[in-house]
Amino acid sequence: MQSKAMLEAIVEAIFNKKGLNVLALDVKHLTPMSDYVVLAEGTVDRHIEAIKNGIIDELRKHKEKPLYVEGDGKSGWIIVDFVDVVVHLLLRDVRELYKIEQLYKDAHIVDVYEEVENG
Repeated sequence: MQSKAMLEAIVEAIFNKKGLNVLALDVKHLTPMSDYVVLAEGTVDRHIEAIKNGIIDELRKHKEKPLYVEGDGKSGWIIVDFVDVVVHLLLRDVRELYKIEQLYKDAHIVDVYEEVENG
């Protein structure tokens, strides 16, 4: 699966699980490790767990599985690494605390709404 198609499937899965404040970043020019980084919020720990499961279930349909999953809902931060696309699912207060977006301040923002509509 190409990284752009994977990004589209991930973003759609996040929206299907009512993920909030979704931000997709094109990091190809910043790192050789991944093409995209996606950040999204859930309202409570079970919500980010449900989003994680929704993403994994959707990508399984395309014969893709994560290299690893780190964290859990109780920690407020889950990372799902598909190599080409790395997903950070966070509770709002955890996202505000760590300001992960600042790590990728030179990344290009991907219009996730357009990706879902045109994907």
